[in-house]
Amino acid sequence: MLINLRRSFIFAVAAIVLVFAYTLVGTGLSQLAFKHQADGSVTAKGSTLIGQNWSSPKWFHGRPDDTGPYAANPKTHVAGGDNPGMNNGISGESAATNLGPRSATLLANTQALVAYWHKMGVNPTPDLVTTSGSGYDPDISAQDAIVQIPMVSKATGISPSRLTTLINRQNHGAQLGFLGSSYVNVLQLNEALAKLR
Repeated sequence: MLINLRRSFIFAVAAIVLVFAYTLVGTGLSQLAFKHQADGSVTAKGSTLIGQNWSSPKWFHGRPDDTGPYAANPKTHVAGGDNPGMNNGISGESAATNLGPRSATLLANTQALVAYWHKMGVNPTPDLVTTSGSGYDPDISAQDAIVQIPMVSKATGISPSRLTTLINRQNHGAQLGFLGSSYVNVLQLNEALAKLR
């Protein structure tokens, strides 16, 4: 019996040491390889990894995860985003709505977003009227930003050519040169826009 207790104790200590070693190695590797993401990527205006609601025409807007029909509403205790899951009247975790192509709600929301963009003088791309899979996408395509140039130019007085140059400077290529497509981080674009003013 004593031999079994000793084996159990040694196994428990070895398991605890391995768990802590695994955690420390994982933390160390993430700090070395992905420091920006591991530290939370928070800037003075928000996080570059989580999309924010930009409602003013003075700024470039991201995906409609917290805009129009998906916007937060403190009066009804809706935190925003497109997640239909509700718990005690408050939106749940990040997720897509999973509304299918025959959904009347999806059609109504998309039509509301198209009207929202037209009211601001923008002919929206499909990404600007459809939500992202996570509900918090921080990036848009360069084309999504380019179609917003007339709105931002009119609101800020910055020439369209300067805004085009700004978008081109903020356009990141595909990750590792082949994963996905090029993208513009909306927060970084708007921070660069603020420096232009």
